[in-house]
Amino acid sequence: MINQLHISIVSPVYRGEKMVFELVRRIVENVETITTNYEIILVNDASPDNSWAEIEKECAKNTKVKGINLSRNFGQHYAITAGLNYAKGEWVVVMDCDLQDRPEEIHNLYNKAQEGYEVVLAQRLERDDSWLKRMSSKSFYTFFSYLTETKQDSSVANFGIYKKCVVDAILSMGDKMRYFPAQVQWIGFNRAYLPIQHDARAEGKSSYNFKRLFKLALDTIIAFSDKPMRLIVKFGFVITMISLLVGVIYLLQYLRGEIVVMGYASLIISLCAFSGVIISILGIIGLYIGKMFETVKNRPVFIVSNTLNVEK
Repeated sequence: MINQLHISIVSPVYRGEKMVFELVRRIVENVETITTNYEIILVNDASPDNSWAEIEKECAKNTKVKGINLSRNFGQHYAITAGLNYAKGEWVVVMDCDLQDRPEEIHNLYNKAQEGYEVVLAQRLERDDSWLKRMSSKSFYTFFSYLTETKQDSSVANFGIYKKCVVDAILSMGDKMRYFPAQVQWIGFNRAYLPIQHDARAEGKSSYNFKRLFKLALDTIIAFSDKPMRLIVKFGFVITMISLLVGVIYLLQYLRGEIVVMGYASLIISLCAFSGVIISILGIIGLYIGKMFETVKNRPVFIVSNTLNVEK
């Protein structure tokens, strides 16, 4: 690619009004020790505060800072996708705006990537979060790993450096429900993990409450796996087997003359058997409907309202 940038830094911004200035300052200070051929892409996910105004200020001061303003709040992982679409660097760094992902670690991630890796993920061995958040995160990743049949690590989030071919592979995925860490795990490539220092959030608190986390988990599981539906099929099969066993028991009781109410055994057997069959059928149909649902909904995953310092 002609005049390709060396490094792109992509950061979704939400409620980051008081952090944008410091974020840009620290990124510039550290990235320029690697190269002067870089760009910083700040994606405003329709933040309700003055984040976009702060991004405008940074873009006015430095043309290497680029602003992407989404038309509404799409969510963090959709904002990351928007930033990746505009990234032109040979290497792309993805990081959060709350300064828990330390810009000082970019140099370490880059150096590790030069050892021959296409993906280097930051591993937060000691998270500067509350005990409740750490436990809920670990529980979520354990549950998510089981249902999606992928290996997810609670110490790894979005922060990392990715070669352009990796970014292109992620963007080529047609998933309408986006969850960046799971996409990175799914595509493969030669990767490494680098232990880093994890800081406390610079300002405010996380926008992920229980309701949003539950919705994210549900959407992601549906997007990345049909295992829940397969579990329903298995559940229906188990019910069917139990109903056959119950049927045999009632049949033996009938032959021994232990059942005095006529029609009771046949009614119970029929209810149990058909309940299992119906659940199995619904599960199988659900598998196909789920796949069709993902395919036919062709909505864009994000909509850009306006941009700053972005070449048309």
